[in-house]
Amino acid sequence: MTHTTVSSTARLLGAGLRALLVLTLLCGVLYPLAVTGVAQALFDDQANGSEIKDASGRVVGSSLIGQRYDLPAKKGEQSPSPDLKWFQPRPSNGLGTNSVNTRYSLILSGATNRSGDNEELIRWVKDAKAAVVKDNSTATHQVEPADVPADAVTSSGSGLDPDISPAYAKLQVHRVAERNGLGVQEVEALVADHTTGRLLGFLGEPRVNVLELNTALRSLTRG
Repeated sequence: MTHTTVSSTARLLGAGLRALLVLTLLCGVLYPLAVTGVAQALFDDQANGSEIKDASGRVVGSSLIGQRYDLPAKKGEQSPSPDLKWFQPRPSNGLGTNSVNTRYSLILSGATNRSGDNEELIRWVKDAKAAVVKDNSTATHQVEPADVPADAVTSSGSGLDPDISPAYAKLQVHRVAERNGLGVQEVEALVADHTTGRLLGFLGEPRVNVLELNTALRSLTRG
């Protein structure tokens, strides 16, 4: 190998190394820092996971991911019973059981993928409707099956829906009021305060974020 060839090879290696260092600095350090800085400066809430905090400032979850509100599972019980002092979210039937996040019965985001005439799905919906009627009827208020909205008995396409319809939230008001020793009008006002309308007045549907609502309920009961 001649001296000229060695020098050319060394120059090429040097140029390649410089390009690697420059690209690493630009793409691996400066660009991520710039994007992170802009996100923190302009979109702090979204960049940090859309966290919801309670009155003490403790993070209790994300506004983007649904949670369940259940009692501790009893021995031999396949699934825990809902804690009826809280507003309940949509059913969380999904692709499997969850061994990591025990607050929500999913291991993957997804739906049940059962058709509308599937016998198992029909049974789930009927059982869920009966449970909603039973759980939300009180000594002074009877829930009628016709009053149960679809989101009370079906899971969302992702299985992680953090919101419920205002109709489902209102259906739970009498039960939540009774269980927490609150007035019905007081709880109705809480629901109204946490109902979000359509985006720009026409996009999407009105909704109630269950975690935000229950966080406000917790603050109200602790008064």
